[in-house]
Amino acid sequence: MCTGACSKFIAIPLYVLALVSVICNIMLFFPDFSTEYASADSKSEPKLTDEVKYMGGLIGGGIMVLIPAIHIHLTSAQNCCANRCGMFLSIGFAAIGVVGAIYSLAVAAVGLQNGPVCQYMAENGTNIWGRPFLDSEGNYLGNKDSWKTCLVPDNVVEFNLGLFSTLLVAAALEVILCAFQMINGLFGCICGTCSDKDED
Repeated sequence: MCTGACSKFIAIPLYVLALVSVICNIMLFFPDFSTEYASADSKSEPKLTDEVKYMGGLIGGGIMVLIPAIHIHLTSAQNCCANRCGMFLSIGFAAIGVVGAIYSLAVAAVGLQNGPVCQYMAENGTNIWGRPFLDSEGNYLGNKDSWKTCLVPDNVVEFNLGLFSTLLVAAALEVILCAFQMINGLFGCICGTCSDKDED
């Protein structure tokens, strides 16, 4: 397979994964599919999980992967970037994609480990907002009975678990694809692309 064709094969999944990351991050701002918690969120009384506000999926797995994906895709287009210089630049762009994807991966992993912000019953019997699973080191993930600790929003643990897990998988795939493009770009830079051969 030519390095240019390989770039196209890498870029198309990156578009999809970047879109998935952006959608997941945006959805995490609306637990229980309601705008109530995002509008009521404040530093003194948080209603949203901190890792959602770090926007790992929007910035890291989204924008920082989408821009490299566009250039990587262009390296497969003749009369554009399908040359040694374009392939060389794709190495740098792919490296930016790796950094963005790792950021998204790290934020999603921490979000899963610490659990969601929700209203739960404290030991004194009063309902408070906080992170009941913060000190569980992720052990709550395997204990579905403990998920009932969160009273409001409804099913917030499942909501966060599903979306952060999707972000985690998407980011891991983005890291693999961008790292592979760095290798592909190196080969394209050294050996040239198929269009280079046609010109020679």
